[in-house]
Amino acid sequence: MNSPSTSEIDNNNVYNWALLFLLSLVWGSSYILIKKGLVAYSPVQLACLRISISALAFLPFFLLRLKKIDWSKLKFLILVGFAGSGIPSFLFAIAQTEINSSLTGVLSSSTPLFTLLWGILIFKVDWVWAKVIGVIVGLCGAGVLITLGKEAGLEGNLWYGLLVILGCMLYALSVNTVKKYLQEMDALTISAVSFFFIGVPAFSYLFTTDFLMVLKTHTHAWSSLGYISILALVGTVIATFLFFTLVQRTNAVWASMVSYLIPIVALMWGAFDGEPIGLIHLIGMLMILSGVYISRN
Repeated sequence: MNSPSTSEIDNNNVYNWALLFLLSLVWGSSYILIKKGLVAYSPVQLACLRISISALAFLPFFLLRLKKIDWSKLKFLILVGFAGSGIPSFLFAIAQTEINSSLTGVLSSSTPLFTLLWGILIFKVDWVWAKVIGVIVGLCGAGVLITLGKEAGLEGNLWYGLLVILGCMLYALSVNTVKKYLQEMDALTISAVSFFFIGVPAFSYLFTTDFLMVLKTHTHAWSSLGYISILALVGTVIATFLFFTLVQRTNAVWASMVSYLIPIVALMWGAFDGEPIGLIHLIGMLMILSGVYISRN
């Protein structure tokens, strides 16, 4: 078998970096969509809507691949569904009722750390110092970027921050599962099957709430539903497929480093809105990008 040429390796690296930055852009914009969705709906309703809409979008692909699914991997697919999307959707929505997006961003930066720890302790993944150093450098950069920024504003009930930490731990469990047990399954199949199994209970539970009443009576019900739909279709459906693809093309730790880039996206949104970018922000960005680069292999 011929080894890949230098140009093929370079193209793969460019594609991987492009996926990482695209994901950071999408997920970095999710917090504002959650905030808009919570205007009309409760956190539980928002999470159920997000999962249900995503599951419906994946349903055609699930049906098309039904006969080709390796059902011996079912337990891993269900685990990925609940740990990677199902439970965290509720945790993050509830958390954002008590803490702001800056604090959420800081806590979300723990995902690569948990990914590394899960990989070493549970999944017996071989580790190298480059990954450890990269995770630490990136984590420090994320902390610098947000906590030392002029507009840090880390207010809120810190106990609700534990929900974000739990969500990050579940994300880390999911990404390691994909890399360890679902490497040979295409990303679209993983997404479609996992969302089918979390979509059914989420859709069913939604109608036990006062969702229909809110939809009929709340002034901002339809606009909030629109924001949640964007969150589901772009921030969940498309992003989940891209993320699973990135995990399979690289490694679990490097793919999870997207969590370090999310604060940069938030900062860019602030700059677009007229907020100044200072030297401390640039230092934080450089540390994050350095950490991601170190952990790339």
